[in-house]
Amino acid sequence: MIACNGQYRGKMLDAKACRLAIGHRSKRRCLIMNVSEPEMTSVTDLTDDELAMKWNETEWAEVETIVNNLQVRIASAAKNKDWKSVNKLSRLLTKSYYAKLLAVRKVTRNKGRKTPGIDGVIWTLPADKMRAALSLTKKGYRAKPLKRKYIPKKNGKVRPLNIPTLYDRAMQTLYALALSSVESATSDRTSFGFKPYRSTKDAYAYLFICLSKKIAPQWIVEGDIKACFDEIGHDWILKNIPMNKNVLKEFLKAGYIEDFKLIPTEKGTPPQGGTISPIIANITALLNSSNITTKATD
Repeated sequence: MIACNGQYRGKMLDAKACRLAIGHRSKRRCLIMNVSEPEMTSVTDLTDDELAMKWNETEWAEVETIVNNLQVRIASAAKNKDWKSVNKLSRLLTKSYYAKLLAVRKVTRNKGRKTPGIDGVIWTLPADKMRAALSLTKKGYRAKPLKRKYIPKKNGKVRPLNIPTLYDRAMQTLYALALSSVESATSDRTSFGFKPYRSTKDAYAYLFICLSKKIAPQWIVEGDIKACFDEIGHDWILKNIPMNKNVLKEFLKAGYIEDFKLIPTEKGTPPQGGTISPIIANITALLNSSNITTKATD
């Protein structure tokens, strides 16, 4: 991390020293990242062919490297409890051209890419994807209501699933790129739920390590948090989750459509199945684990 201290104000900066702050003019001390940000082009300035060409010519390995670089810096700041830097870097990431590209790419490559939200819109053409990436912004952002579906469970019951629009999914994914870095840096290392590159096999391996010792626990306590995603209070989430509060509030208060009626959401994480919901649930579990432990030992 390089601090420019304003010494390059009004000068064209060397790309290796400061590839992000080209033409930087801030009088305040700023954090310089080793990424280059091209000028954001207005969607209305480009034809569909030009948008498609920009999307198809994107170097995805470079995009992932640049975004990962920012994520590592956010995680490092969170690990050191430098929340001021976490906020600055998170804002930098969520405004990043490359992060917006990656967010749209993630949304349009997962299993639900052909499932539209309440607006019926899906992004299949390269021009649609590029147009969406260029239009992602927190300015004037208003989340649309969710489409409610019911998924059958093994026990014969059904699980409600709220489906956001693709634009709202991309916004969630964009902010999840920053929030996941905070969660990974501060979470319990023995937590395996909703973690990238972790699975139940990793949990089994950890259990084996704990139980294979001569002096090992004699009991395993299994518990289930009833309606985990649905019962977390919005006030608590808004107070404790380290991300833009206006955007987070839009995620939380979007409501859902059922039987042609708008049902407000008064509690719970953003829609279950959304990219940011498990991250918020994990942070909630982490911040409340000390209270649970205290009660268990009393």
